[in-house]
Amino acid sequence: MPHCKYLIIGGGMTADAAVRGIRKVDPGGSVGLISAELDPPYNRPPLTKDLWKGKPIEKIWRKTETRGVELYLGRCVKAIDPQNKSVMDEQETVYTFEKLLLATGGAPRRFPFDTGQIIYFRTLEDYRRLRALTEKGQRFAVIGGGFIGSEIAAALAMNEKKVVLILRNERIGYHVFPHDLSLFLNDFYREKRVEVLAGESPIDVEKRGDQLALKTRNIKTLQEKEILVDGVVAGLGIEPNIELAQAAGLEVGNGIRVDDFLRTNHPDIYSAGDVANFYNPALGERIRVEHEDNANTMGRFAGQSMAGEPVPYHHLPYFYSDLFELGYEAVGDLNSQLETVAYWKEPYREGVIYYLRNGRIRGVLLWNVWEQVDEARKLIAEAGPFSPEDLKECLPI
Repeated sequence: MPHCKYLIIGGGMTADAAVRGIRKVDPGGSVGLISAELDPPYNRPPLTKDLWKGKPIEKIWRKTETRGVELYLGRCVKAIDPQNKSVMDEQETVYTFEKLLLATGGAPRRFPFDTGQIIYFRTLEDYRRLRALTEKGQRFAVIGGGFIGSEIAAALAMNEKKVVLILRNERIGYHVFPHDLSLFLNDFYREKRVEVLAGESPIDVEKRGDQLALKTRNIKTLQEKEILVDGVVAGLGIEPNIELAQAAGLEVGNGIRVDDFLRTNHPDIYSAGDVANFYNPALGERIRVEHEDNANTMGRFAGQSMAGEPVPYHHLPYFYSDLFELGYEAVGDLNSQLETVAYWKEPYREGVIYYLRNGRIRGVLLWNVWEQVDEARKLIAEAGPFSPEDLKECLPI
């Protein structure tokens, strides 16, 4: 029965960051990390970015094993016993702990007709599978115009693959970008020789010889289409993995709810990363964030808190993306239903977009504008109200 002073469930960036936070405070305490993946912790952003631009895969490893950690890879935790401070995996191995971190992340949303032919892109193994297909195939379908879908479509196109980008909604970044910017992205991707099918919904995928027949239905006309491709990738978002926490009696609600010090309602169980639901003072509400900055920063804070140096997590995470030669950084609530005010140095190529509610800034999109995230955070923390004239002077372009 392995015993760890600090036990972490999850093998992503959050878990590795937590190890670093623990080691900053407690260099010698025993740490165990249980991960369903066979690979040790690695950086996830390169899976849709740098690895498609020639970066060697050796550069993604976070070298968690060099920090005095016992890695239990390829194992799934089936139950947590908070009272006895133990967890059990699917092999019925029981691990005991003094402090536990749930960095369980999320599971990709899937289609009800899933036949095993779709790559729901999230892990290094998904990257390996898709990369292997690109060594033989030339035409690929990408389903979803959100964060993952837009990046993978661009990555494949930059690798000289024919790409069909299928959008259930009318535009790339439908839920995030203002109407005019997302319409621009549709045309921009088409200029990059990506076939954009807007308002389409996949209904089936079947194997036909060496190719896949992806059947779609036009949502407006119900006219079915059939697309032959060499691979299908989907980026439909994730659902937070809360089942273990819920079964253990921990408080959940759009993730695992934590306090300012990332503790759950059990004093010795913490949570961080994609799965954690926390209160952010700048926005004045609880949020759950699925991006790299949150994984790294929140994981580190959780590790420090577990090891006895609690620091309140009031950080407002940012995120970023690369779309061909365009790129952006963003912070706060980027909801396309909010009021938006845009200032462009060059329309749709370089500018700042503010997202507002009742005159208060809720989010900032820095479109090909760099090194302004900290200033954007300060603006979001201000009560306002801001007028369009005020915003024009807020951030330099």
